[in-house]
Amino acid sequence: MRRFIRFILNALPRPLLQRAAGWAVPLLGLVYVGRGRECPLCGTRRRRFLPYGYVTPREDALCPRCLALERHRLLWLYIERETRLAAERPRLLHVAPEAALMRRFRRLYGDVPERYVTADLESPLADMHFDIQHIPLADASFDAVICNHIMEHVEDDRQAMRELYRILRAGGWGIVLSPVDLSRAATFEDDTVTDRDERTRLFGQYDHRRVYGRDYASRLAEAGFDVEDRDYAAEFTAAERTLYALPADHIFIVRKPVNRS
Repeated sequence: MRRFIRFILNALPRPLLQRAAGWAVPLLGLVYVGRGRECPLCGTRRRRFLPYGYVTPREDALCPRCLALERHRLLWLYIERETRLAAERPRLLHVAPEAALMRRFRRLYGDVPERYVTADLESPLADMHFDIQHIPLADASFDAVICNHIMEHVEDDRQAMRELYRILRAGGWGIVLSPVDLSRAATFEDDTVTDRDERTRLFGQYDHRRVYGRDYASRLAEAGFDVEDRDYAAEFTAAERTLYALPADHIFIVRKPVNRS
């Protein structure tokens, strides 16, 4: 199963994967019928989740019903338990919308759909299409932003972070997640490396441009944000971490101070 998943992820174009996953993945999930795992986004119970990963597939990663990965489950638990998003329904920009999260947000914003906007460079699922380094939206036009696993892909991540800061209103908040190697003190990047295999070896995927280190929060702060680096998974019991198959990732919450433009 791991080899098959890796082959499909690398062989098919991303837009095609996004369109086909909704019917293909649930079929694969029948292999794991059982109740050892629970997805907090859709409530599905399975013996375990599907493997997933472009290079080395991770076990227990992908929910076969809603397509949530480990980081999506952790993020949703944070949003559901630690924020007032469901009650207040702020103007939300969701960059590179993940199918599992997008479905929940669309349901949540069902009677005020104009307050939830999705955006991506090319995804057929998104409302808008643009480069996050040059967002064609007005200053202070959103109350909240969610942007996951994009910054490691863009040429100028600092510019992209500044753009997110610009379109947030003062007092607004966001969650900006990226793969972070906590064993590294500083982010590693080298645009002179162009060989696909070498980029995969150095950065984890051929289309990654950097590996973030423990300075990731500082990088976000350079854009003007107040940043909270929260080891949220550690706040769950061992049984809960197993049940939801949560990662050890940190949650990075950004806030735009009210006394800064």
